[in-house]
Amino acid sequence: MLETVLKGSKNYWIWIAGLSVVIGIAFIVYLEQFSFGLGITGMSRDVSWGFYIAQFTFLVGVAAGGVMIVLPYYLHDYKAFGKITILGEFLAISAIIMCLLFIIADLGQPMRAFNVILHPTPRSMLFWDMCVLNGYLFLNLLVGWIVLESERNQVPPPKWIKPFIYLSIPFAIGIHTVTAYLYCGLPGRGFWLTAVLAPRFLASAFAAGPSFLILLCFILRKFTNFDAGSEAIQNISRIVTYAIIINVFLFLCEVFVVMYSGIPEHMDHLQYLFFGLHGHGVLVPWMWTSMALMLVAIILLVNPATRKNETILIVACICVFVGTWIDKGLGMISGGFVPNPLHHVTEYVPTIKEIIITLGIWAAGFFVLTILYKMAVTIKEEVSG
Repeated sequence: MLETVLKGSKNYWIWIAGLSVVIGIAFIVYLEQFSFGLGITGMSRDVSWGFYIAQFTFLVGVAAGGVMIVLPYYLHDYKAFGKITILGEFLAISAIIMCLLFIIADLGQPMRAFNVILHPTPRSMLFWDMCVLNGYLFLNLLVGWIVLESERNQVPPPKWIKPFIYLSIPFAIGIHTVTAYLYCGLPGRGFWLTAVLAPRFLASAFAAGPSFLILLCFILRKFTNFDAGSEAIQNISRIVTYAIIINVFLFLCEVFVVMYSGIPEHMDHLQYLFFGLHGHGVLVPWMWTSMALMLVAIILLVNPATRKNETILIVACICVFVGTWIDKGLGMISGGFVPNPLHHVTEYVPTIKEIIITLGIWAAGFFVLTILYKMAVTIKEEVSG
């Protein structure tokens, strides 16, 4: 099946070349980080997780969101999702690869990643995060490849693959739950010390992942002969609607608990994010933009008339994706570190080199996604033809 990626239109090769250039530039900058260290980033003693881990946290949700397509199709035999299930699995693969690359970038020296394997510590959430991330990546690679190969040969998937499909569902929930435990298991960080963090992560995942998949379906419709179908897209949009509402509701629950309790260790983080603290407030406009985007998305998605309008649906999905990226990426990570446990404010702003490396990893993820989608779409066109 790999031979299908070697044939494509002029636009396909321009896109591949453009991604390769971005990856190459980012790799050169990464070599500087590899040589000099994380001093080229905006991180400090007080803010030890920055832009890299912010992207990792968000992309774990994008990967986990694919389960909202897999679960209805395989467990409830919902035929409308049949054409796009493979797209959800391939999106999860590219998202997990980006997650792993961001972890490598954040470690400074990539060899440190082997410490988790050479010195396994089951009491550490990092150990379990490694297990579920790599396990979910393997499951999606295996299931995606076997199912797509069976479709190309026009035969049912082998029965032995079914247990792996069912196993991928708890793994999808597990990757984001364990990621949430990485944060809420730190008692010195009041912003993360909440039992609803894992549900918030899952709600945002089930909004961001499917909304991005909807956007990808529209892109594929425009540039290829693949059409996911209006029924599938509308049902995914309903999933996005409920998920983004739950995400905002859980956030408001957190705001009530923090403000009503009046505990400074909890209040200061929200005050810094939305109103600034001690004269510092670099994230204030970002957080209000995030809230506004999610509110606009809810209004557009709840109304059936606007949700069924594909142009408006695209706008709503972009609002969901960008809004959750700001909230769970920039806000969630920086909000947990600022202020520090001594209530000192050390603001974090990513450097240009940090942003270039980040863009390079995103380009690498889109490169993998393009290859996988090229393979899937070509085979589906062959079968339908």
